[in-house]
Amino acid sequence: MSQDTRPSPRPSAAPHRRGWLDFLGSMNLAIALLVVIAIASVIGTVLQQNQPYNGYREQYGPFWFEIFRSLGLYDVYGSAWFLLILGFLVLSTSACIWRNAPHMLRDMQSWRLGVRRKSLKLFHHHAEWVADNPPGELAPEAAGLLEKAGYRTRTRNAGDHVIVSGVRGAWNRAGYLFTHVSIVIICLGGLIDGNIGLHLRELTGSLVVQTRDMLLSEVPPESRLKPGTILSFRGNRSIPEGTATNVVTLQIRNGYVIQELPFAIRVRDFRVRYYSTGQPKSFETDLEIIDDRLKKPLRRTIRVNHPLTYRGYTIYQASFGDGGSVLKLTAWPLAGAQAGPDKALSSRKWVVSNKYPIETPRGRFTLEITDFRANNIFPVKDNRRPGGKRFEQWGPSVTYRLRNARGEANEYVNYMVPRRIKGRLYYVSGVRKSLDQQFRFWNIPADAQGTPGRFMRLRALVHDRRRMDVIVRRYTESVYGSAARIGKQRFAQRLKLNRAILARYLDGSLNQVFARMQRDLAGKPKRFEEVRKFYLGTLIELLKQAYLQVLASEGVNVSQGVTNAADRQFFVDAYEALSVLPRYDAPYYFQLSDFRLVEASGLQIARAPGKTLVYLGSLLLIIGVFVMFYIHYRRVWVHLQPRDDGKTGIVIAGTGTRNSIDFDREFERLVGQARKRL
Repeated sequence: MSQDTRPSPRPSAAPHRRGWLDFLGSMNLAIALLVVIAIASVIGTVLQQNQPYNGYREQYGPFWFEIFRSLGLYDVYGSAWFLLILGFLVLSTSACIWRNAPHMLRDMQSWRLGVRRKSLKLFHHHAEWVADNPPGELAPEAAGLLEKAGYRTRTRNAGDHVIVSGVRGAWNRAGYLFTHVSIVIICLGGLIDGNIGLHLRELTGSLVVQTRDMLLSEVPPESRLKPGTILSFRGNRSIPEGTATNVVTLQIRNGYVIQELPFAIRVRDFRVRYYSTGQPKSFETDLEIIDDRLKKPLRRTIRVNHPLTYRGYTIYQASFGDGGSVLKLTAWPLAGAQAGPDKALSSRKWVVSNKYPIETPRGRFTLEITDFRANNIFPVKDNRRPGGKRFEQWGPSVTYRLRNARGEANEYVNYMVPRRIKGRLYYVSGVRKSLDQQFRFWNIPADAQGTPGRFMRLRALVHDRRRMDVIVRRYTESVYGSAARIGKQRFAQRLKLNRAILARYLDGSLNQVFARMQRDLAGKPKRFEEVRKFYLGTLIELLKQAYLQVLASEGVNVSQGVTNAADRQFFVDAYEALSVLPRYDAPYYFQLSDFRLVEASGLQIARAPGKTLVYLGSLLLIIGVFVMFYIHYRRVWVHLQPRDDGKTGIVIAGTGTRNSIDFDREFERLVGQARKRL
């Protein structure tokens, strides 16, 4: 017996390819991907996207901020994992179309005229009877009956029988194709408009996200994008009135890149209208598009929800802000014995968004003016109505940073108009160490002339060591007696203590002294309270003596002390303001005293070619859903077979894919009509 030595055939790779195709086109994978996309869309809707990282850190805290950042939740629709899932959904749906489209298209064009009589009898909807006429006469009648019911028909004479096939709603199959193709098109549009170009350039290292604060003209080439480099983007630009720009800033996580435009945008005029409460009602911008392709500049007016589209770039009216207003700031020293404003600084003009080096008693600083607002509207509780609110106008404000030589900076916001609090006027100034903190406000009491002058004179006096030493010495002698009376050593001790109390108050460490004292006298609370009252009593008396000198310099009669109630209240307010001064941590208080407003229009420039695909896909999706739900796919066959006795055996059968109850009634009606006519 011979042995077959021929090599065994290699296993075909087709089953493996078919396995991957089945996996990609499976319903389970598609549903899983859609669920993940739905969850991501919910997160992207609830969590505000593409905001500065400092705001997220302040809102969620350092722990959750890092977790959300690592998951890419601050830019869900542009994150790599979301775009990857969209890509898989495109592959999955495309595989499903590849597998099923040929079958569905063939099914739409197939009449199935080869169906057997035995198979028709197995249908759930079928009926049979015997007719006297031959099949040749019955077939046209059967076709006419089906056509009258809305079916397209075909007739086939197979010799031993005649079959009439009717099809209705074959486009129902196209509905499935439309819906699947629409998903692919919508996802492709999402991929195009999902910053995939930016991510690819970042991965290849050809684009560097810039995190340093610098002028746009100073941004290096590796952080700039030429026109047409990426298919889609959405960026922002604030343009002052009368100026033009051809770049837009794209926010990417905690940094930015510069996108150059193939044309320039000039803001000719910006207008804003306000409600009676001071809140902005509407704002619009007169734009001018400057392009080499145009014989003359294109002029248009845009407003909220009425953008301008030019060369595929859509320009939206997004916001408004300061465009470089010119400010007059009165610089009140907060260190040293100078009582009046610094004349050199107070005589200068300051432009918003600029940086200025200044010399101060505490060394060299940089004044960075970051923002100016002509109106500040804040909601406050309305006690006249339960749960009610009203809006309060705080007037103009300036925001700036004071940066020392080490690069450390505090941010300040100062309001121009004194605010009335509990019937008294205060100049309000906020300070914070970093952008992720809330402002802590310092209330400077205003004098009878509505200025901070009296407080600043008191501040200068209490920081004048020579003059305050005289006050401390006189107070010590008035309380304990002179050195000749109580002895030099004892007088020196009392004098040193009073000087220390004042010094600790002025440098902000008095509360630390109290805390240490409370620990030392933990078992003697009454003793601690006595010492604390002594310290505060001494401090208040020293400040009162200084306050009396300030009042006397203003021409107020203080021979009987402070007799005016308003002056007494001013001292209380000044005492609280002086205690806050060390935490204010600034060499000057810059009082906003005048301004010349220059407004800027905040524009959002977007290029989204993928939106056309999204619109097309949405239209196909609507058509596909309509076709699937409102066009019912039905087939009916009439089988006519001659018998030996000269009669014709008739079998009618049908099937429907949707709404079986309706098809039950329709089939019964067709059978009833067929029995009468055939």
